[in-house]
Amino acid sequence: MNKVQTNKKIQDCDMESEYNFTGKKGVRGKYYRAYRQGHKVRIEREDGSVTVQYFTLEDGAVMLEPDVRKYFPDSEAVNKTLRSLIELIPSQPQERKDTSNPDRD
Repeated sequence: MNKVQTNKKIQDCDMESEYNFTGKKGVRGKYYRAYRQGHKVRIEREDGSVTVQYFTLEDGAVMLEPDVRKYFPDSEAVNKTLRSLIELIPSQPQERKDTSNPDRD
């Protein structure tokens, strides 16, 4: 009769087989802003090696809020609307005064 060998690492794991979250309350959107700035995923393999993958928005990508996303299902709809708004803007951009630093003139 063959004996099934189990991986000792799995047996030493400190995770429970099941968790009961009854009565626990999560906080919706707790990490939302930080996640949008970029995040990393750490993958630990059985052989002990670790791979870290970093995820960020691609250059030029814009994240739409859910209420705006209802009106713009895809990038074509967003671009079409923005182009129509650009036509309403005067051809010479107005020079704006920098109001971020009050000590600066």
